[in-house]
Amino acid sequence: MQFKSYWHDTAPRFAKQSTAPLEGHYDVAVIGGGFTGLGAALQLAKAGAKVVVLEAGTVGSGASGRNGGHLNNGIAHSFIAAKEELGVERAKALYRAFDDAVDTVERIVAEEGIDCNFRRAGKLKLASKPAHFDSIAKNFEAVHREIDPDTALLTADDLKAEIGSTSFHGAMLSKKSAMMHMGRYAVGLAEAAVRSGAVIFENAAVTDRKVNGSRHELTTTRGKLSADNVFLATGAYTPGIFSYFRRRIVAVGSFIIATRPLTKAEVAATMPGNRTCVTSLNIGNYFRLSPDNRLIFGGRARFSATSDQQSDAKSGEILRASLAEIFPHLAKIEIDYCWGGLVDMTKDRFPRAGHVDGLWYAMGYSGHGAQMATHMGMMIADAILGKADRNPVKGLEWPAVPGHFGKPWFLPLVGMYYKTLDRFQ
Repeated sequence: MQFKSYWHDTAPRFAKQSTAPLEGHYDVAVIGGGFTGLGAALQLAKAGAKVVVLEAGTVGSGASGRNGGHLNNGIAHSFIAAKEELGVERAKALYRAFDDAVDTVERIVAEEGIDCNFRRAGKLKLASKPAHFDSIAKNFEAVHREIDPDTALLTADDLKAEIGSTSFHGAMLSKKSAMMHMGRYAVGLAEAAVRSGAVIFENAAVTDRKVNGSRHELTTTRGKLSADNVFLATGAYTPGIFSYFRRRIVAVGSFIIATRPLTKAEVAATMPGNRTCVTSLNIGNYFRLSPDNRLIFGGRARFSATSDQQSDAKSGEILRASLAEIFPHLAKIEIDYCWGGLVDMTKDRFPRAGHVDGLWYAMGYSGHGAQMATHMGMMIADAILGKADRNPVKGLEWPAVPGHFGKPWFLPLVGMYYKTLDRFQ
């Protein structure tokens, strides 16, 4: 078993990073080299802006390379609940934004010739309990009637052609959803940004920011520069110097395993529908097949922001047990990869983007951001350029999490709460 991201290990290395001294002045400095930052950099550079990307690690090394490989359309949680919380028009606008986000990724992949196995697969929201199917059916009726006719409700019998498991009681199918190889997409997106004129510095963590008149002065581990605008695209990996965002983002660990490649017979017995799948439990699982037919299986195995080899190994065993429960015929299959990473959660699980304290930002995707990150990055880039503001969450209130000042000490309590809900609901 290798304790590293399958997406990173099976993607080409990004080789277009700048080796020049880190200095000078830019129109826009983008902090973070994941999908959000790279999408923004591509959009800005194509418009003729002088843009630099400052990545603390390597391109795609954060959440963009530490996810399940899903590009799921629509709002992650209940559309009915979203309407109650956000109002009908805002809920519909956000739902459409997630749909548009999948379209954006598909367009970029085609325009830039990115070899990342993009495919419209469809997503199954699987009912883990009979009562969950009732809730899914009610939500489906509202979604199908009001916002997305490209959906279907599947019974347990219907699922026999989709998934080789008897664990589920039906599902909602969202037909617009897609999947891709996240590592290859990250590298391809970075290369596209550089081709368009962006400059990308890796291993350039931002350690300080000062405002001098209309300019931002940034200090990094590789040097200093200035910029007219700063776009913060760091999510769960936001540096402590940006305390406003640290108090509003909860970094939660997400853990994933990848099996050895399945045989044709095993694929037919496990994932004949070859879609992305998400279970309905609060502490549930998500899974799909990789381009080389591995089962990529993840979940909130532990409510912790820690991700190292020891914690990943513990989480891997928890995930293996969940995999065996859903797919008993794979109980003893070899696990080739096991890795973890951080997901940037907001209290209400809706993303946030806009302008505050002199900074542009987009983050808080709450485990549903692989597609939305590129899209939101490009929308905020347009706002920086003075174009039409298409931000679906503009002006959405974003209070700080009470008692949260950077380290999410309360995560074990949150985990216990959701485990209790899953036991009794």
